[in-house]
Amino acid sequence: MSELGSYIAQNWQGILVALWNHLEISALAIFVTLIIAIPLAVVMMNHRRAGEIVLQVASMIQTIPSLAILGILIPFVGIGTVPAVIALVLYAIMPVFQNAYTGLTTLDPVLMEAAEALGLPRRLKLFRIQMPMALPMIMSGVRIAVVMIIGTATLAALIGGGGLGTYILLGIQTNNNAALVVGAVLSAALALAASGLIRRASKLPLKKLGIGMVVFALIVGGTSLGNRVISGVASEKKETVVIAGKMGGEPEILINMYKDLIEASDPTVSVQLSPNFGGTSFLFSALKSAKIDIYPEFTGTVLQSLVKTGGTVNHDPKVAYAQAKKALKQEFGMEYLSPMKYENTYAIAVRKADAQKYGLKNIGDLTVVSGQLSAGFDPDFYQQSDGYPGLVKKYGLAFSDVKTMEPALRYKAMANGRIDVSDAYTTDPQIKQYDLTLLADSDSFFPPYQGAPLMTSDFAAKHPRIVSALNKLAGKINDDEMQSMNYRVTVRHEGSAVVAKDYLQKQNLL
Repeated sequence: MSELGSYIAQNWQGILVALWNHLEISALAIFVTLIIAIPLAVVMMNHRRAGEIVLQVASMIQTIPSLAILGILIPFVGIGTVPAVIALVLYAIMPVFQNAYTGLTTLDPVLMEAAEALGLPRRLKLFRIQMPMALPMIMSGVRIAVVMIIGTATLAALIGGGGLGTYILLGIQTNNNAALVVGAVLSAALALAASGLIRRASKLPLKKLGIGMVVFALIVGGTSLGNRVISGVASEKKETVVIAGKMGGEPEILINMYKDLIEASDPTVSVQLSPNFGGTSFLFSALKSAKIDIYPEFTGTVLQSLVKTGGTVNHDPKVAYAQAKKALKQEFGMEYLSPMKYENTYAIAVRKADAQKYGLKNIGDLTVVSGQLSAGFDPDFYQQSDGYPGLVKKYGLAFSDVKTMEPALRYKAMANGRIDVSDAYTTDPQIKQYDLTLLADSDSFFPPYQGAPLMTSDFAAKHPRIVSALNKLAGKINDDEMQSMNYRVTVRHEGSAVVAKDYLQKQNLL
């Protein structure tokens, strides 16, 4: 509790901004959902067959994983609030439409016949009889949708949409329980408050309820528009460059270094960061579609997952980088800047006690005992040819159970005895924190992994000052320095921006 109180005291302004962003995204999503789902239910109530088809389609959309929807939307609508709202609306339409459609189509037929006998016009029948009688069921669907939206809106942080999900991701990736609790508790509290508010609002007459919804939409929409106008006026003289990073503390350190170097070299540029953006395919797709401008990528990942190498990857770091740079240029028209010194190479980690128990020194030693061990791997590692699939072919591994999990979680799972083997990066601070053993890659299976900024060739040609600024990191940061910075962010919970700037200043790069 002391740690939590201290964290809130230090970050309360950012927490309030994230809370408002979360409310803004959620309110916009539910408003759009209502103006689509309820009128659609009204239209479909007299076309039962079409109504059932719409209901089936809405139900099918809910079965699609939310990350898949976000990935599909990014090439079309970019990153930020827009794809997040679209995804939330797609998920929320089903409960609102289903309840409204059911409520409107299951009214007492005797009452409907009486209304017809009295000669009531269709409009009066709808607003005086059908909608008021169906209102309890409609509001029940709205409550379900609002709680769903507020909970799912945490995923907006994955694509630069902000909100409370930023603190949840930060907590998971940097093992910061205080940030995780802040994001999770505030999200849950917001959902409970909204649910209670809707329960009370459902008792209001239809007319007052409609007026209240319009007023609420105007307040949220007006505030959002005002913020965007102010932001636009403040930055109209600056070009915005979007830099994204993968999940974890290390990518966040790197993109903060990029930001500091770029803004120090060119005051006409404003850098927007999108940390914890997602996996490799997410980022590369966003870069190809010009939804982001720069992100740090590693040579091994480029050669194994992004380009066609036509053979094995050379284990000489210089040769591997030259191959990656040439292939990216030829296949995608991208510019791969000079790499840093350290290699964040893949490794296989086990608990020290298990290494001693089974006599594990090299990865090959796992072949005999893999059937007795369970494994947990990063999603990228699980599917890349230089990851788990390649290890299986190379060493004939057959673990008793294999799970995929986010990078930060796999270390906790190993420490708690839930898994026995995991992939790791050689600069990960958790290796020291949890007293793990890295098995030697005696057969040089893993390719070299040197990090460097990746951008399109067009962007590089138009921004020579940015290229020059980022090339200051070429040959910088050794393994020990990177592991030390990771330790400060992940274990000591120092801010990535602070750690990044501290390094650049000590190296006289700023």
